[in-house]
Amino acid sequence: MLSGIDLASAQDYPAKPIRLIVGFPPGGGADTVARLLVPKLSEQLGQQVVIDNRAGASGNIALELLAKSPPDGYSLMLTTPTVTVNPALYAKPGYDPVNDFAPVALMATTVYVLVVHPSLPVKSVKDLVALARAKPRQLYYSSGGNGSAAHLSLELFRSMTRIEIVHVPYKGIAPALIALLSGEVQFSSGSPTSTLPFVKAGRLRALAVTSAERSAFVPDLPSIAEAGVAGYETTAWYGTLAPARTPRPIIEKLNAAILAVIALPDIRVGLHGQSFEITPSTPEQFSALIRSELSKWGKIVKESGMRVE
Repeated sequence: MLSGIDLASAQDYPAKPIRLIVGFPPGGGADTVARLLVPKLSEQLGQQVVIDNRAGASGNIALELLAKSPPDGYSLMLTTPTVTVNPALYAKPGYDPVNDFAPVALMATTVYVLVVHPSLPVKSVKDLVALARAKPRQLYYSSGGNGSAAHLSLELFRSMTRIEIVHVPYKGIAPALIALLSGEVQFSSGSPTSTLPFVKAGRLRALAVTSAERSAFVPDLPSIAEAGVAGYETTAWYGTLAPARTPRPIIEKLNAAILAVIALPDIRVGLHGQSFEITPSTPEQFSALIRSELSKWGKIVKESGMRVE
């Protein structure tokens, strides 16, 4: 049964411009992916796709906006793992991550790189774990704030290795990286684009990547799982959501258009240039990822006691 739109309208979709909500300001990872894909997506759909940046509350403002939008396919969102993290971090995120959205497609993922200050006497993940166990609560790591990617990835690391390390939140990725470079903290994790230039310059030492397997972008680095923390995996991912009850024919049309766009050679080159892996999916596969991440991050957030009000 179609909700709010008849079958004829679904077959004629799209008949007007489409809004693509991005929950972060211009220049970030989500905005970069959106601006790369939108021109070709507009061509595929035969209608203009317009980016609507609605930054604030770690993406909650945008997610709540999407949840309250008509389920007609004309409001979409380019989402990140925040949709699976924020329900545990915030007492009232403003949406239900399962019941308020219809997953359309996963598009791209990127790894994080575990990096340490070169003064730290460790050359591997096992060395870092051993040092942390020898010096409980004496090693500090930086992040861009409570609930940020670095915070979550290293809280997962802490939980799985059972080490005692201290989180130092900063107001953004840049000051967190500056703190690491200056030696205020001993380690952190970050994107390849933000960390690898400093690794090449000898100002940071890279130990591993956070993906389940080695990354094509840094093939010489082992994964954290490969380096001894079996089962460890965390990546940044980018996908498209529609409001719940969006008609299935519209979801299928959007999924086909998105997969066609990310398969284009120039789009692949553009995404690879930003260290993004192409990861096409069905709506069902993307839905399964969201449910899996909700379970994983809910457990880590609860265990760590982190909270954002």
